[in-house]
Amino acid sequence: MSYLETLKIINNLAAFNRWCGIEVILADHGEAAIAIDWRDEFGQYSGYLHAGLVATLIDTACGYAATTVIGPRLLAANFSVNCLRPAIGQRFVARARVVKPGKSQVFTTCDLFACDADGEKLVANGQTLLTVLAAP
Repeated sequence: MSYLETLKIINNLAAFNRWCGIEVILADHGEAAIAIDWRDEFGQYSGYLHAGLVATLIDTACGYAATTVIGPRLLAANFSVNCLRPAIGQRFVARARVVKPGKSQVFTTCDLFACDADGEKLVANGQTLLTVLAAP
């Protein structure tokens, strides 16, 4: 099974991801990209993509990138998000990659882009430290 097929199956298992409409659009060894289309309920009081969803996209994309290297038994231990500009767009794409895999921890990074008719704009970036869980 390809990385893309695997991540699509994992993504579909998460009710929150289904509610958000998160779509896995790219997966390769050490990298993943996901996307959502804008919906009005995603907006905060000024109409921008809510920072909670910005964090969701970064955390999820980072987890998926790590999954392509380590497997799905991961849990976020720490993550940080830098909101670089208001997130305004018709579609949002998060592109993540593994920085350093390890036996017990995986370091990842992600860029989040807002997309519209004028192209893509970088709106946020972040890093996630994932803990590798023991087999059940």
